[in-house]
Amino acid sequence: MSKIEWTEETWNPTTGCTKVSAGCKSCYAEVMANRLQAMGTPGYDNGFEFSLMPYRLEQPLNKKKGTKYFVNSMSDLFHEQMPIEFLNKIVDVIDSTPRHIYQILTKREDAMFAYFNNRYVPKNIWLGVSVEDKKHGVPRIDRLRNIDTTIKFLSIEPLLEDVGEIDLSGIDWVIVGGESGAKARPMQKEWALNIKKQCKEQSTAFFFKQWGTWGADGVRRSKKSNGRILEGKEWNEYPELIA
Repeated sequence: MSKIEWTEETWNPTTGCTKVSAGCKSCYAEVMANRLQAMGTPGYDNGFEFSLMPYRLEQPLNKKKGTKYFVNSMSDLFHEQMPIEFLNKIVDVIDSTPRHIYQILTKREDAMFAYFNNRYVPKNIWLGVSVEDKKHGVPRIDRLRNIDTTIKFLSIEPLLEDVGEIDLSGIDWVIVGGESGAKARPMQKEWALNIKKQCKEQSTAFFFKQWGTWGADGVRRSKKSNGRILEGKEWNEYPELIA
């Protein structure tokens, strides 16, 4: 089971990445990869350098129970160094396992759009983009909106500023969260509430993942201590699947 609140398991056919925007500054995956490398964990011999893991391709094939997979929690499926042949193999595995749901999140929206443009998108793929701020994150939404996929979602984590008004047409699900880790940047409650309000107004499912290192009161604590309560409750909405 994954510790990520909005999925069930992670599947990492590649590991490693490179920074592309403000949300990458304190990347949790980089910290974890370097720690795993120091521990001698298989798959992290190269630390956080982009690396292919062909032996992991069959993992979903061997899972009989339908599972919600977050694909590449430790990488980006549309990284510049991803060979198209290997990406095709990953999508083939997805297409051959319709019992599973695959949640794919990227900060490389142009590469994702180019790959799926005029290409069949398996029905069990949910595609998402990271939206950390106005400059880097918000422009990704339009690229996502124009891909024909079953579910489109936004991961607004870490939320680094008030993103203002956003057009959620065609967006099925929004995840919001603050940053965690030693170098975490605070998230203001008003920023999260602004997004929640717009989700309600535009009939988009809202999921509040975490406060992170900084609590709603602006006090620095452990992520667990700060919890997931926003306006008196946990928000665990998921998109509705239409058969």
